[in-house]
Amino acid sequence: MSMDKSLKKASGLTRQRNVQTRAERLAILQEDERWTQENPVYGLPKTRYKEMAAGQSGPKRPGAED
Repeated sequence: MSMDKSLKKASGLTRQRNVQTRAERLAILQEDERWTQENPVYGLPKTRYKEMAAGQSGPKRPGAED
């Protein structure tokens, strides 16, 4: 017997997003030193979406050990 579509896992619905919220864009721009608190939050420059390949865990943080 097959499973009904409505009973599938919720994690199957989450996808890789290609759009950031304003807060996420500001955080990225601050890291790159392209935006400061004095600048307006309207008309922000575009930020590149850093998509990771399958199996990657993201950037390594200093001091973190695996």
